[in-house]
Amino acid sequence: MRLDDQEQSSNVEDRRGAGGFGRGGGMRLGGGKIGIGTIVVALAAWYFLGINPMAILGGGDIMQQEPAGQSQQSGQPVANDEDKVFISKVLKTTETVWSGIFQQNGATYQNPSLVLYSGATRSGCGVGQAAMGPFYCPEDRKVYLDMSFFHQMGAQMGVQGDFAQGYVLAHEVGHHVQNLLGVMDKMAKARSSMNERQANDLSVRVELQADCFAGIWAHELQKEGTIIEDGDIEEAMNAAAAVGDDHIQKQAQGYVVPDSFTHGSSQQRTSWFKRGLASGDMKQCNTFAQQ
Repeated sequence: MRLDDQEQSSNVEDRRGAGGFGRGGGMRLGGGKIGIGTIVVALAAWYFLGINPMAILGGGDIMQQEPAGQSQQSGQPVANDEDKVFISKVLKTTETVWSGIFQQNGATYQNPSLVLYSGATRSGCGVGQAAMGPFYCPEDRKVYLDMSFFHQMGAQMGVQGDFAQGYVLAHEVGHHVQNLLGVMDKMAKARSSMNERQANDLSVRVELQADCFAGIWAHELQKEGTIIEDGDIEEAMNAAAAVGDDHIQKQAQGYVVPDSFTHGSSQQRTSWFKRGLASGDMKQCNTFAQQ
């Protein structure tokens, strides 16, 4: 992925080096308190969680922050290191792509913010933990990323390459696009009347659409002509396959439970990414119309 001539996004908030949350830093979910440790255990295997991870634990209940003691600061964020420069440039490409697409459709794209953090941080959806993987919070319209995820992605999933990292961010930005289009609100309302299997199926469709939107991002970069290099698309495809529910379940427990899928199988994820890549057309990303 060649980004030498690309600008960095100005919408990056670097919280790395900021310390813990003080005492009483648990969360209240619909009236019941859930400790941070419980959340880590519940979500440790869930990569690319995307939308409001805490809502899944609480069945979609409204989450409120517990009062916390004064947080302690330790260290300072790393200033303009290579990882930050790279991910800021990737974010800028998503801003350019989606601003153009929205403009073509008579709308205005509103850029999300990207929050870089280490270990844990507060978000509009609760306390974000590195064990969750990257996620998007629709309440504050921010993508949250602990950069160590990319190292884990290589060590634990065997996924390598800078374009694979670009796909990760493009997928989360895809959730932001869904939020701007009203998909998030519709999903939240629909989940309230669904059983677990139906809610899981809906979550899969939301995630696959974000994969298709990531494919549209890659499609536009291919048209630009200088950013995507040989092997980049294969890196993204490998990343999409690695985070398929069937692949993760097979690695974690040795067997697959399709009804419990929340993000889609490896085949589904790569297929929808390829659909966006081939068409560059948002109308081709209607995962909700597919049976």
